[in-house]
Amino acid sequence: MRLILMIIILSFLVVCSCLAPQASSPAPATLDRTLLAMGTELRLHLEGSRNLGQASEGALAEGARIEAACSTWNPASDWSRLNAAQGSPVPLAKEWIDLLGQIQTWTRRTEGAFDPVLMALIQAWGTREGGRMPGPETLAEARRASGSALLVLDKGHGTAQLLHPGAGVEEGGFLKGYALDSMRKVAGVPVGWMDFGGQILVWGRPLAVQVADPKDRLLPRCTLVLREASLSCSGTSERGRHILDPRSGEPCPAWGGTAVVASDGLSADVLSTALYVLGPIRGFAWAERHEVAAAFLLNDGEIRMTRAFLSLHPTLIPRENR
Repeated sequence: MRLILMIIILSFLVVCSCLAPQASSPAPATLDRTLLAMGTELRLHLEGSRNLGQASEGALAEGARIEAACSTWNPASDWSRLNAAQGSPVPLAKEWIDLLGQIQTWTRRTEGAFDPVLMALIQAWGTREGGRMPGPETLAEARRASGSALLVLDKGHGTAQLLHPGAGVEEGGFLKGYALDSMRKVAGVPVGWMDFGGQILVWGRPLAVQVADPKDRLLPRCTLVLREASLSCSGTSERGRHILDPRSGEPCPAWGGTAVVASDGLSADVLSTALYVLGPIRGFAWAERHEVAAAFLLNDGEIRMTRAFLSLHPTLIPRENR
């Protein structure tokens, strides 16, 4: 789902000279770590005066906690238990009920273009197994078992329920963004960035990033500077037509890719997928209407940027110059 974001860290000599009050001020302590989490690569860069090792361990523990509770790749997770409950109510921690409630709100806001109850369609299309073509009856049943309306959240009793026995929550389009926000809070350092499977969250110091070409994830197409923001991209260059349209139950066309900048990781994660589903025309109109910083990178080379995205002063890299 993610286009790879190639990171260029701003020169510390330039940035620090601008921000440091005295030339003789000691350079801040820094820590960089790379590891695997949620089936992808997680990179952390932290700066500050506190124990950065302790800060990084706290952030990583927070990511592991979220994965253990919510990853449906783990059959023992809370959300896997919900998916396996065959329509019965399942006790869930308030945090997870609140998170699923936020995502249901996004479903309504995006006119159904983003939906967390997609597991039946994911299974029908074999998205996690490399893809397959479902028969008409299989697809029709998967459609009946999909949709946010099937998810009932009872905050009073602390339970969640899927009203169809074949329905299931799919976290792929929002859990990494939520984890980024939570890990930043737990780390508690003044400056840093995290790259979680291609989605980046930056705080305390600007970071220059590159957005990949929608047809070749190894080639840059656009550069910009992130400040107190998250950048998330969605497209099909890496995994083919794996993004499903919740409204039709069909894979989305491979038209290009989206890049979204938002103030938090969860919003950026959700919107990059939702806008891809809406497409370069309806998605662009929706993003403009809601003042979202979004770019639509078409396979033919065209890039459509909203006014909010243009305000970030992106620099385009023409294809013919690469």
